[in-house]
Formats: sequence, structure tokens, C-alpha cells
Amino acid sequence: MTILLSTLNARYTHASLGLRYLLANMGPLREQTRIQEFVIGAKTADLVERILAHQPRPRIVGFGVYIWNVEETTRLVAMLKRVAPDVTVVLGGPEVSYETAEQQIVKLADYVVTGWGDVTFPKLCGEILAGPKPLMKVHAGVQPPMAEVALPYSLYGDEDIAHRTLYVEASRGCPFKCEFCLSSLDKTAWPFPLDAFLAEMESLYARGARLFKFVDRTFNLNVKTSLRIMQFFLDKLEAHPDDPVYAHFELVPDHLPEALKESIARFPPGALQFEIGIQSFNPEVQALVSRRQDNAKAADNIRWLCEHSQTHLHVDLIAGLPGEDVASFARGFDQLVKLGAQEIQFGILKRLRGTPIIRHTEPFGMVYDPYPPYTVLATNLIDFPTMQRLVRFARYWDLVANSGRFANTARVLLGEKPFDNFMAFSDWIYTRTDATHRIALEKLAKLVQEWLQLRGMARDAAAALLASDYAGKVDGKADAPAATKPVTAAAPARQVRHLAA
Repeated sequence: MTILLSTLNARYTHASLGLRYLLANMGPLREQTRIQEFVIGAKTADLVERILAHQPRPRIVGFGVYIWNVEETTRLVAMLKRVAPDVTVVLGGPEVSYETAEQQIVKLADYVVTGWGDVTFPKLCGEILAGPKPLMKVHAGVQPPMAEVALPYSLYGDEDIAHRTLYVEASRGCPFKCEFCLSSLDKTAWPFPLDAFLAEMESLYARGARLFKFVDRTFNLNVKTSLRIMQFFLDKLEAHPDDPVYAHFELVPDHLPEALKESIARFPPGALQFEIGIQSFNPEVQALVSRRQDNAKAADNIRWLCEHSQTHLHVDLIAGLPGEDVASFARGFDQLVKLGAQEIQFGILKRLRGTPIIRHTEPFGMVYDPYPPYTVLATNLIDFPTMQRLVRFARYWDLVANSGRFANTARVLLGEKPFDNFMAFSDWIYTRTDATHRIALEKLAKLVQEWLQLRGMARDAAAALLASDYAGKVDGKADAPAATKPVTAAAPARQVRHLAA
């Protein structure tokens, strides 16, 4: 081995699609190249030792750098260059592709590939190994025709298929210009040749893959393509109902024609998840951040999906957008709750490097954390203490509502004013625990019961309500789990809990 491709994944269950793309496209250097993935939270010295333990020692190490791993990868690169200065370090990934020159990790490394690396990284490695070494540190990635990009799916190993999420993509890019998103810098979406892509999915399926997560930004942009891909999964489900598959797609919320609805309605419970980015229901805020969205159609489509399909919905909202105050965000939140989506991902705005959102910094008093993940700390409409309350709300919402562990209880807790009622609960639970993490499930259930009693519910009624959700001990009594509906085994546990409620 001469070249090592590495990254620090957020979790072991996340398999790096980017590294596999690079390996698949290494050409003559592929036989000299290996992948070694790590997980954030490991000791830096241990990672450096494992990288240098390869025999022969790699001459080039390429790191995928993302918002979630840049701080730890910076320490890793610094130590690697200290103990092995002869090893050439090449960086790539979205975090180092923009505002490159000002970053400490870039100063430590030898080279950086910005943007697409499929062509540029192998070319750079060839020049480093064969000489003369390039003089330029930063190399802009060349975008090849999609048909010339070698697909990486054969590089998912048996361990990946058995235990990890398999990320796949039928297209790259996005035609929309939402200023908080890196995809706003794309000119359009570029599809991979569909027959070749589906052949790779067939191969993965034959090897035992049953959980597919599509990272396409706009899965339903081309409905004909969407229908063929969904039919691929429907064919598997219908041929082998006792061996189900699970597919996750990111959906444009206001584009759901009848043909697509008909296909969606055929999926059984637990086989299909849509991630839907609403972000804000405020038209003025949407215009400020260049987000085109028909709110009425988006709401109608979410309602249809909840009422006429078995799809699990994960709908995104962002707090802290320029021009949006808490009252506006609360109205959007309440609207989504009433539409019935199983999960509302309550996110706080992040200033991703390179995104046009920066143009609003001064006019709207946007104050961002200077360290990853660059979360907004305050705006001219939301002060820092209020933003902190929203951050805690988001965390407790994930534990109580999104987790699926308190489905029946959450409906009562939210009542007719979901945002206001959950904010009151969030403020109270923080005063009781002084924590947002490491709250044991049994303790959380007892706190939820205590809150319901404080709000006027009788002790026995609150305990019975929790017992309908929580299979543990509440108020000293053993509780039976809620009755379950049949769902497919391929779905992740969190989705199964929602569908079983």
C-alpha cells in the first residue's frame, strides 16, 4: 500500500461513501490504495499509530474533512506531521473546499483538493509519487461527466452490509439556491446513468443489503427516475415480503405528482422514509434565503403522506434564520405538528463555509460560534439566552418526541399549543436536571410523569399514559410495552417505534 484514504466518521454505523468513490476512481493507483475509517472520539495518538502501523508505511494519506470531524482531524494531521513528516497529507471534503486559506488544518497539510475529487485526487497522487511534486497547495477539483465516474458500491464490504448504513446516490448537486446549504453553490443536479446505478443496487441487494440511504438532495426532481428507483424496491418487497428492504430519500416537499403518490402508497409500513426540508413556513424568510417553496402544496403533500401512505416522515425546520423570530418559528412548528409527521428535526442554523448566508450577517445581527459546527448564537430577533432555550428545546424534543418512545404521551404533552407547551416543559426539565445529555430513559420517563402531574393530570392517569408507551418502570410499577403493528424488520429501531405506536 502506498496511499491510505481515511476519515473520522460520526458513528461506526456510518460508512464513508466519499472514500469509496475515491478508491473506485484511483485508476492505475487503485491496487496501491486502501481505506481506513475511524470514529470521532478516539485518542489522536492511537489513530496516528494505526495509520503508521501499515507495512509498508503509506507515502500519502488523504483525509476526508467534514464539519463534524474537522477539529479532531486537525489534531490528527498535526501529530501525524510531527512524528512522520515524510508522509504527504492531502485533504478533501466540504469543510476544506471553501474559505480554505484561513484554516489551521490546511496550513498543516501538504495539499488540498477542493470540490469534486474523483479525477483530481488520483491525478495529484500520481504527480506526488512520480514527480515532479506540484508546487501549488490547493487544487480545484475537476468535475467529470457523470458516466465517467466509477461507482463505488462494490467497495462496501460484508461487514458494511451487515452492520452499517449504506449511503447511495442516483444524482449529485441541486438546482435550488437555499443560502444556508452548500448545495446552493451547484448549478443544477447531475444524474448518474440510471441503468448502471440500478445494476449496482441489484448487486448490493444480492449481497444482502437491505437498508439504503439515498443522499440525493432532490430525489423527486425527475419523477420518471424516481418511479424507476421506487419500483426497484417495490419489486423486492413484493417478491420477498418476508425479507423486506428499507429506503430513505430526501424529498422536495411541493413536488408530489399523482404517479409518485400511487407508487408511494404501495409501500408497506417500515419500508420507506422521506426526509423533507421545510426549514421555514414564513414566506418573507424564505425569500431572504432564496428558498423557493409553495407552502400550501408542501403542507398538502405532507398531510397526504401522513394520511394516505405508510411512509415514515422526517421533516426539517431551522431556527435562527435571518428575519425569523421565535413567534414565526413557533407557528411553523405548530403547523408541522398538526400535519402529523412522525419526526420534526428541530435544527439550529449553521454557517457552513462557503454558503451565501454570510451576506445576512450584518443586516440581521447574525452571531455565529467561531468553532464547528458554527451554530448561530444570536440574531437581531433572537437573543443569546433565547437561542440557548431553543437549543435545549431541540435536544429534549429529540429525546421525547422524535425518539418514538413517548408517542401517546407526547400528544397529550403538546396539547393545542405544541410549541408553547413543549417550551414550558423544556424550561422546567432543564431546571430539574441542569443537563441535556446523559439522561437515562427511566429517569426521563419519571420526569415526564412528574411534569404531567404538575400540569394537573392525576398521578394514576399520568402513570397509565406513560405505561402505554414506556416498557420499563414508572412510579415503581412494571409497565407493558404498547401494542405493536406489523412493520418490516429492515427499518431502523427508531422508525419501528414510531410505526408501532
